[in-house]
Amino acid sequence: MSLYKQWTDMVVEYVKTKGEAAFWDEYSDIETKIYVNLLANHGEVKKASIKSLADEFGVTIEFVMGFVDGINDSLKTSYDLEKVEADQELAFDIDFEKLYFNMLDAKAEYLYELPQWEAIFSQEKRKEIATRYRESKIVRNENKVGRNDPCTCGSGKKYKKCCGK
Repeated sequence: MSLYKQWTDMVVEYVKTKGEAAFWDEYSDIETKIYVNLLANHGEVKKASIKSLADEFGVTIEFVMGFVDGINDSLKTSYDLEKVEADQELAFDIDFEKLYFNMLDAKAEYLYELPQWEAIFSQEKRKEIATRYRESKIVRNENKVGRNDPCTCGSGKKYKKCCGK
């Protein structure tokens, strides 16, 4: 069984037995500790295996796999999570703008408000990324049909007299 499958199975079992709130409390605490370490040392690419990270932070390999699952989209080179093994060395070469954007998208306030971000991006840069995030969520209909335009259903009538009623 892949480590990724172990992670997803562990989450399901954890939520069943202890509840979703308990899972998020424990997972967010672990995630915060790892991110504090990575962000504090942002000048270097951390290279570590899942097992060594689990030992370093005193957690299970499944929780570290969950962390890798969360950060994977923010790495310059992502991993095929189904093939990642506990002893495989991973390089956490992070695209920090993408990471901050993804943290906003995940609504992980406890992560995007970490003080370690101040050494990486200025307050203005973080506001710029947040603005770009908000704008990415706005849906704009470019092909708006006007009242007096021909109806889109092909009837030949004006929109206001057909489907626009």
